[in-house]
Amino acid sequence: MQNPTTDARSRYRERLSPSLWLLVTVALAGPMVALIFVPVGATIALVAGAVVSALLVALFIVITPVVSVEDGVLRAGRAHIDVAHLGAPLALTGNDAKDARGTGLPARGWHLIRGGIDGIVVVPNDDPADPVTAWTVSTRTPDRLAAAIRTAQR
Repeated sequence: MQNPTTDARSRYRERLSPSLWLLVTVALAGPMVALIFVPVGATIALVAGAVVSALLVALFIVITPVVSVEDGVLRAGRAHIDVAHLGAPLALTGNDAKDARGTGLPARGWHLIRGGIDGIVVVPNDDPADPVTAWTVSTRTPDRLAAAIRTAQR
């Protein structure tokens, strides 16, 4: 028997995880906590510091938003929109992306912007009933995200 679904896979999925330097910085909270517990005991201080570091790094990774295009829906963090309501996506990098994150950022747009991620995809919202005029989404692979949106629109 053949598979009745045409394409059940995700066309695009990316976790906007924090940079390595941010994770190292967060992990430095562990030694600070360990210093607090030194008067109680060195072993307790070491364990408390290691646990705090591990929990904070895991928390920072788990709470990072996911950008995906699946089943005709663009999801960026907690927000989602049907790609039928979107216009042609524009993939930007370098100075163009910097301008799109700064002075070119639409005031009535929806934004998922993460520091340390250079690429941006700007997608106009063509739904007249929606007050949001455009979606601006950070991505490490703007060309792939834009292509996935175009493919889902067909």
